[in-house]
Amino acid sequence: MTAKVTLSFSDETIEEARRFAKREGLSLSAWMDQAAREKAVRELFTAHAAAVGRAGVDLEAAALADEHEVAMVDDALFGGDGRAA
Repeated sequence: MTAKVTLSFSDETIEEARRFAKREGLSLSAWMDQAAREKAVRELFTAHAAAVGRAGVDLEAAALADEHEVAMVDDALFGGDGRAA
């Protein structure tokens, strides 16, 4: 579904947007839709990262622990010759 809206941009912004849209082979509307969607996703990921940080979750440590556990299982099952990888 597509909604039509009226927006106002500075002359500089709209000219840059037109140039980028043309370079990417998109209509101005399609390029603006993509740019807005990308900005929204960045905002969501930034908010998620901030929430994870506030919760004190150390994703790097968790990933390293998972990697270590996989290596231990591999060693136990295959004698560490890397067949599971």
